[in-house]
Amino acid sequence: MYDLGPPLDVEVEGGSNLLLSGPALTGKKQLAFDVLSTGIRNGDGAIVVSNTDGAKRVFEDLGDRVDYTDRPVAIVDCVTRQQGGEVRDDTQVRYTSSPVDMTGVGIKFSELLEEFYERRSVKHNRVFLDSLSTLLMYSDLQTVFRFLHVFTGRVQSVDGLGLYAIDSSAHDDKTMNTLKQLFDGVIETHEDGEPTANLPGR
Repeated sequence: MYDLGPPLDVEVEGGSNLLLSGPALTGKKQLAFDVLSTGIRNGDGAIVVSNTDGAKRVFEDLGDRVDYTDRPVAIVDCVTRQQGGEVRDDTQVRYTSSPVDMTGVGIKFSELLEEFYERRSVKHNRVFLDSLSTLLMYSDLQTVFRFLHVFTGRVQSVDGLGLYAIDSSAHDDKTMNTLKQLFDGVIETHEDGEPTANLPGR
């Protein structure tokens, strides 16, 4: 089981993939980092796939919440190279050429997940993909759906916990309903008030 921590204060089964849906600036990323931090404190692995911020910013955001030193924490950075940064993969960060490179993202993510689960025997892993809206800016719905179908399957195969942010106000009902098929539950963030969760088994 995975404890999502405050403000949700619920547990979900391993292998769950949850959609974080809400309008822009309603705290989806903050909520995801809170859920990751709860896990890091308990010894869980954490992998962030970011196509919105570079690894440096992601580490800063996490570091504001939890001490991740010597913990199994890693990032797939999809933006730094696109912005012209000269960077090389290391133990904590894997870089892709751009957010469009979904094949590269899938490969780098799989490498990190395998590293944690197989080589380091970290059996609880939390994953945050930020964000689906960025993917949909660059690719059509069908391509994103296929990518996510494989991605969520990988999370499920290691009994992980997957979180996926989407700006619900940026997409039509067809897009939202199509993508929701891939997820076990939905957590919605609101402009006023706490997030609400429609989770499996509840």
